Amino acid sequence: MNSLQFTTESSSNGVIEREFTVGDVPGVLWSPASGADRAPLVLMGHGGGNHKKHPAMAGRARLLVTLCGFHVAVIDAPAHGDRPVTAHDEEEVENLFRARAAGEPEGPIVVRYNDHLAKLAVPEWRATLDALQALTEIGTDGPVGYFGINMGTAIGVPLVAVEPRITAAVFGQHWPDTLAEKAKHITIPIEYDMQWDDEHISREDSLALFDAFASKEKSLHANTGRHKELPRFEADSAVRFFARHLGGAATPPARTDV
Repeated sequence: MNSLQFTTESSSNGVIEREFTVGDVPGVLWSPASGADRAPLVLMGHGGGNHKKHPAMAGRARLLVTLCGFHVAVIDAPAHGDRPVTAHDEEEVENLFRARAAGEPEGPIVVRYNDHLAKLAVPEWRATLDALQALTEIGTDGPVGYFGINMGTAIGVPLVAVEPRITAAVFGQHWPDTLAEKAKHITIPIEYDMQWDDEHISREDSLALFDAFASKEKSLHANTGRHKELPRFEADSAVRFFARHLGGAATPPARTDV
C-alpha cells in the first residue's frame, strides 16, 4: 500500500492547500484552516486536457471548503498535469485534433480514449482514497463524495460503481457508450449536468446516460448553451447537494463567481 507524502503546503483565506503524492500519482488536498477534527471528503475529477490545480478545480474546492468545511482532493489523471505522456496518449490526442479540424465527430475518439484512461485511473483513485482516509483529519468513518464533469465523469462513473465508500456524486456531460452499463450499478444520490445545445453530445445521449443510473434519488440539470458553456452556478448547486448528503455545516448561499 502506497502512503501519502505531502510535498508543499500553503494557506490563504481560511483554506490550506497541500500537494501530495501517492506512489507516483500527484495530487492536491484542500482543507479548512480551522474547524471540526473530522470532516467529509469530496474527490474531484478534472476535465480532459486539464490538471489537478486547474482554476475550475481550485474554485470548486474553495467553495466546498469555505462553505461546508469539507476536505477536497484532486489527482492528475494519467497523461495529464505532472503525469508522463505515452506514445498512445499522443496518438489519441492527434486523432482528436485531426477529427476536430476536419469537422468530424469527436465523440468516438473521446469515448475510446477516456475509457482507456479510466481503466488506469480507477485503481489510482482507490489507492488515493485509502491514503487520504489514513489521515487523522479525514479518517475511515466519514462520508465521501465524488464530483467530476466531462472526463471527470468518464473516470468517476466506473469508480463510483465499484467504490462503496462514495455515497453521493455529481456527474455530467458525457456519452453513454461505455458508461451506461456501469451506471446501472450506481444507486447513491446523484446530480447530473447537461447542456441542451451541446454540439458534441446529443440530448438523446445525455438523457440515456442519466436514465441508466439506478439511483432512487437523481436530479437532472439541463441548461441552454453549448458544451463549454456550463453555467458557473452549477458549482453552487453541487455544493448544496454535497452539503445535504455529506452533512455539511450549512446549506451555502448562492454564488456566481466560481
